[in-house]
Amino acid sequence: MSPSKSPDSTPTPADDPVLREALKRCSPATYYAACKFRAFADPADLAIVVHGVIERFTGRDHRAKLTAPAESVRLREDLGLDSLTMMEVVMLAEEVLGISVNNDELTHLRTLADVQAFIAGKTNAPPAPVTAAGIAPGWTVGTVAQSIRELDAATLAPLPPRPTSLS
Repeated sequence: MSPSKSPDSTPTPADDPVLREALKRCSPATYYAACKFRAFADPADLAIVVHGVIERFTGRDHRAKLTAPAESVRLREDLGLDSLTMMEVVMLAEEVLGISVNNDELTHLRTLADVQAFIAGKTNAPPAPVTAAGIAPGWTVGTVAQSIRELDAATLAPLPPRPTSLS
């Protein structure tokens, strides 16, 4: 399915139910950015996906620290992410982004910026500027919400009826 155009003429990515399921515990903005990254490979979208996946695994008491610049946010000390949690982050990133990471590659990752640059390198996307809150320049809550509504509307097609008997 090719992307459609939103009212402001920006391409809208197609909905992906498998991706939606993988990111069901992440924010809608993370899912939308993942759809956009898959469709258009924009590095700004990748940075939002990485931020959103890490936010999903960060305890509520540490999430406020995600608003600081990525270079200063330390994974273990500031976000409380241990090695097991980092493996969960990597497994989700592998599933969502189609990359492969081995355990030895994780040992040098200390900050959110390290993770963003590492995954950008794995996807062959250059690192993108992201604001402290993990939002790409030019994105607003309104544009993300409108795009998510469009994706949701595209998935509301009626399901075929289930067979009632096996005879």
